[in-house]
Amino acid sequence: MSALADDPDHFARRFEAEGGHRTGFAERRLFGRYLREILESAIGIGHAQVDHSSVVEARLDDGMWRLALNDGRVLKARALALAVGNQEPQPLEAFGAGGDRYVNNPWGEEARGAVRNLVDNGGSVLLIGTGLTMVDLALSLDSAGYAGRIVALSRRGQVPRAHADFDPAPIELDAVPGGSVISLWRWLRRRSAEVGWRAAIDSLRPHSHALWQGLDLDQQRRFLRHARPWWDVHRHRIAPQVADRIHNMVAEGRLEIIAGRVSAAKPADGGLEVEIRRRGAVRSSSERFDYVINCTGPLHVMEQTHDPLLRGLLDSGVVRPDHLGIGLEVDEQSRAGNRLWALGPLTKGRYWEIIAVPDIRGQAAAIAEDIVRELKE
Repeated sequence: MSALADDPDHFARRFEAEGGHRTGFAERRLFGRYLREILESAIGIGHAQVDHSSVVEARLDDGMWRLALNDGRVLKARALALAVGNQEPQPLEAFGAGGDRYVNNPWGEEARGAVRNLVDNGGSVLLIGTGLTMVDLALSLDSAGYAGRIVALSRRGQVPRAHADFDPAPIELDAVPGGSVISLWRWLRRRSAEVGWRAAIDSLRPHSHALWQGLDLDQQRRFLRHARPWWDVHRHRIAPQVADRIHNMVAEGRLEIIAGRVSAAKPADGGLEVEIRRRGAVRSSSERFDYVINCTGPLHVMEQTHDPLLRGLLDSGVVRPDHLGIGLEVDEQSRAGNRLWALGPLTKGRYWEIIAVPDIRGQAAAIAEDIVRELKE
């Protein structure tokens, strides 16, 4: 989790100074303070400036980027890096008439308001999605003192697995079958039986970019359709303490996780009446919820973005979606255009595994070096 690629124990030392153990799990707020301190240090010595306005338009003019801000100002830059992070989920079609009882952005103020309302007034809540976003919302409700009923729904009802100590089992890239999702999946099952599934999956981490890029378009699409849900819950694990809290909420009847899909929804009695067809059921059943929150994860269709900066760059043809349509097309240096770079989730079409700290840290450092080379020429 270190912010510095050349000092992998940097955050571990900070965590130990706070009373933690380097093999333990740190709270996000501690990691946030850690990153903020590094940024403030860079600002303090004049290496960085922070502007809290939003960029609403970017145009390249005579080798200079002109950035229009939402407060009317214009900034100029010789290079531009797009690091906008995750975007809010694509709206769910069934909840088009959901009103303020349907919250599409689980990370925004509307979601925080829904949590406060549920804590103060009670009621039930439906979380669409059972991944990490669902876990975050369920824990937020629990921490705030919510005592009502939470239902989490996804097509397969799969929840992120718990992390645990294991002996690493590194492996060389040439020992892993490439080019085929089914071959890789069969290898992973055999390897898991030998060394444990956590060790088997983590052994692929150094090779994830090469393995992903070794799949052709059809194979990448096959992974997204069939293997991604299973990969996500095993690859992106949760801390044991978090897993215990989720388990306890289920055992106490405060959280129900079901496999199924929403077939329809409509306003009802100040909330939403939702028709749910459970997996394997012949018919749908209806249930009323006070709130429905979209926890399906970040936007996965780039053409659906509502970010004004990205929307403008796409509409003008300065950038274009990648071959899968899930991010921006970038080259091997993460360049999305002339003196234009993209990093993090925007580049997942090329790299796939590009949301964890070590991946983004390495990509950010490589982009910084490429920008220096570009501007020196």
